[in-house]
Amino acid sequence: MMRRILPIVVAIAVVGAFAWTLVFLYRKSKVEPVTYKTASAEMRDIVHKTVAAGAIVPRREVSIKPRVSGIIQRLSVVPGQFVKAGDMIAEIKIVPNVVNLNAAEARLDAAQINAKNRQLELDRVLGLRREQLVSEADLSRGQLELDLARQEVSAARNNLQLIKEGAIAGSGKVSNLVTSTVEGMVIEVPVKEGASVIETNNFNEGTTIASVADMQDMIFQGYVDESEVGKVKESMPVSISIGALVGQKFQGTLEYIAPKGTSRDGTIEFEVRAALKLQPGSFVRANYSANADIILERREQVLAINERLLQFEAGKPFVEVQNAAHGYDKRPLELGLSDGVVVEIVRGLSPSDVIKVPVAVSATSPG
Repeated sequence: MMRRILPIVVAIAVVGAFAWTLVFLYRKSKVEPVTYKTASAEMRDIVHKTVAAGAIVPRREVSIKPRVSGIIQRLSVVPGQFVKAGDMIAEIKIVPNVVNLNAAEARLDAAQINAKNRQLELDRVLGLRREQLVSEADLSRGQLELDLARQEVSAARNNLQLIKEGAIAGSGKVSNLVTSTVEGMVIEVPVKEGASVIETNNFNEGTTIASVADMQDMIFQGYVDESEVGKVKESMPVSISIGALVGQKFQGTLEYIAPKGTSRDGTIEFEVRAALKLQPGSFVRANYSANADIILERREQVLAINERLLQFEAGKPFVEVQNAAHGYDKRPLELGLSDGVVVEIVRGLSPSDVIKVPVAVSATSPG
C-alpha cells in the first residue's frame, strides 16, 4: 500500500514545485510601472539676504576716568543706575607722590624766602626814598618784584595743597571728586572701593571707574564676509535677531560699512553697523549677541519652485512637466531671484503645471 502511495506523493510534489517556479518567474518578469513624486510652483515672497554676526552695543559709551591718582574712598553708583551730567560717581583719597610732594614743599620754601628778601629790599628802597636818594621808578620796581614774589608763594602753596588734598581752597574745583560727563545709564563699574586708580594724562589713558551710555540709542555692530560686502549698501533694511530674546525681531537700517577689512579666523571680514529701532517698552542690554539679516533683494508674490526640481542641460535650466498622456516633457525655464532654497520663475511655468521631482542616481565605478 505504501509503495503505491509514495510515487503519487512524489509526483504531486514535483508538479507543485514546477507550478511555483512558473509563478515565481512570471512575477519576476512582470515590469512594475515607474511612479514619480511630483510638485508644483507656488506664489510666494523671495528674499535674498546675507547674514552678519555681531552684538548690540550703545551708540555712545563714555568711560569715566579720574583726574588724580589715588584710592577709591567711596563709590556713588551701581550698574543700571541713571545719572545726569555732573552727578557724583566716586570720591578718591589722594596718596601724594613723595617726589612731587618734596618738590612742591621745596618750591614753597624757595618762594617764601624770595618773598622775604623782596620785602627787605623794598623796605630799604623806601628808606632811601624818604631821603630822596632813589627815584620813584626804583620804588615802583621794588614793589612789583615783591608782588610777583608773593604771587609765587600763593601759587606754590596752592600746588602743595592740590598734591596733598586734590583741591585748591576757594576755587570750588575738587579734582578728587569724579563726576559724570554725560547723561545716561551706568552699564559697568569695573572697580571697587579700596582699589587704586591712575589719573588720565598724556602718557596713560587712566583707570575706568564707570561706563555710562544712552541705552535708548542702540546699534548692531557685526561683520560681513568679503564675498558679500560688495552687494551691501548703506541704508539697506536690516532684520535683527537677538539670541536672548527668542521670537522677537528688530528692524534697522544699515548706516556704516568699514572701508577696510580685518582678518578674523583666517578670513577677511568688514565691520558693519546698523541703527536699531527699539520696540516700545522693550529693553535691550548691551553686548547681546545678535544676527542681522541684510536684505539685498526682495520679490513679493512671484511664481517660484524649489531649486531641487531644477535640471540642467548644456548649462540651461529645465524641468520635466507632466503631459496629457501622463508622461513628462522637458520645459526650459527663465530664472529670476533665488534665496538658495527657492528660485523665481520668470518664464516657462504656470501654477497648474505638475513637475516631476528628479530622482538622484549615483553610479559608482569599481576601484
